[in-house]
Amino acid sequence: MKPTRRDFLRSAAAAPALAAGQLQRRPNILFFFGDDWGRYAGAYRDPKRPGFSDALKTPNIDRVAHEGVLFTHAFMSVPSCTPSRAAVATGCYAWRAGSNSNLRGGSWKGRPDPADQLPGFGVMLEKSGYCVRAGFKTLNQKWLGGETNRKAEFHRYSLYVSAAANPGDAEKRKQDIADQARQGIRSAMEGRSPGQPFFYVYGPITTHRPWVRGSGKKLWGIEPDTLSGRMPAFLPDNAVVREDVADYLGEVQAVDMIVGALLDELQKAGELNNTLVVLSGDNGMGGMPRGKCNLYDFGVGAPLVVRWAGKGKPGRVVDDFVNLMDLAPTFLEAAGLTPPATMNGRSLVPLLTSTKSGTVDPSRDYVVTSRERHVGDARAGNLPYPSRAIRTKDFLYIRNFKPDRNPMGDPVGGVEDMSFEELTATRELLTYKDMDASPTKAWILKHRDEKYYQLAFGKRPAEELYDLSRDPDQVHNAAADAKYAKVKTQLSERLAKIMRDTDDPRLTDAPDRVPYIEG
Repeated sequence: MKPTRRDFLRSAAAAPALAAGQLQRRPNILFFFGDDWGRYAGAYRDPKRPGFSDALKTPNIDRVAHEGVLFTHAFMSVPSCTPSRAAVATGCYAWRAGSNSNLRGGSWKGRPDPADQLPGFGVMLEKSGYCVRAGFKTLNQKWLGGETNRKAEFHRYSLYVSAAANPGDAEKRKQDIADQARQGIRSAMEGRSPGQPFFYVYGPITTHRPWVRGSGKKLWGIEPDTLSGRMPAFLPDNAVVREDVADYLGEVQAVDMIVGALLDELQKAGELNNTLVVLSGDNGMGGMPRGKCNLYDFGVGAPLVVRWAGKGKPGRVVDDFVNLMDLAPTFLEAAGLTPPATMNGRSLVPLLTSTKSGTVDPSRDYVVTSRERHVGDARAGNLPYPSRAIRTKDFLYIRNFKPDRNPMGDPVGGVEDMSFEELTATRELLTYKDMDASPTKAWILKHRDEKYYQLAFGKRPAEELYDLSRDPDQVHNAAADAKYAKVKTQLSERLAKIMRDTDDPRLTDAPDRVPYIEG
């Protein structure tokens, strides 16, 4: 009998014993927020369902899980970076974030912006006495506060290491990437006054395309063929796609290396057990059908691993539903502050301080996700593809408000005769612009008669419903099946009530007009 994920975590050593008085002051907070890092790590292996995490070695992420809490049902608010990060920063549904509810804001200059009415947890932490620092792609500065290192170039792992002149240079470049993380966390620790807690958010873009083809195997030893039989139903199980996924997984292992550098610096400084460590990502894998920019689990399923020494029971696996907007009130409560009434998110502190595994809070039985616009000109008139979804343990219900529009953007003529290599060019998205350029996208574009083309780029009905017990990959829409009529109605009404209660502007189609889009 194969060990379960819970067995895997329970077998690890418990968190190190704490010295007396070590956790008397407010905790430091390290928030690691990986760009396009989906729910992939060794700790997420599931023996009941083969998947990409089976091919991963992530000892540092797994260590945080061993010594803390692994969340199995955490979800990004939006599968697009700007609104996803806005939801995290404000603790609100992204549709409330005005100019930040789209990747590119629209025409808000000179107009009232709802984003200006939302306080950010970072500014609140700073006002309460925290030293706030950030590195690379993080959160909107007006909500984060503090100091941000945005000028330095982040070294994308495979692009940087693959450019090495020799093995020695490659090793140096690898260390350069780890050193960027080390220097960042040191800046947070060294930039504070004696006894002052810090908040540090580190946002690497390692798992965001582009990366080097073949780098997963060459740099990390991830053999693409080991992924055979582990592909979800919406991805072709062929050499091109397996290599593409293996290369992404290599970048996840680079993420793990960076996490290890951050943990090492905290430990050397004697601050690890005084620090709330939170690891997560902003949206799913880019350049893939049903991934980034989609409300299926492949697009919004979030990694969430939390270590808070001395709080709760380590090595737990928690199945409660979590929206990443819950992080804002969590950080505030952990710091001894009261989350403002503006926040829709709910603090995770009760879950983190519990001793229970599985379902801790039965009321956390769903999550709502959304999308509006990603690439500005993906569709004629700069229009979005508006969708809302509600995910429960058993079902995923998606409401597509404009089913006449193309979900991944409009097709662009003239690409049919382009070569595979030209179609993979990362400097141009070329066609269906809401999906990043990738070898997988190129393969699907060159095989238009295959079922995968429709799954990737085809128009979608106004309603989608997926029975997760029968269809975990979410490819068989049951919305028109009379057998599911009652469930569909219940989920639709529940979703509509949340939209009404939170004044979702989509109820009046406002995001289709200026200022949400350009005039």
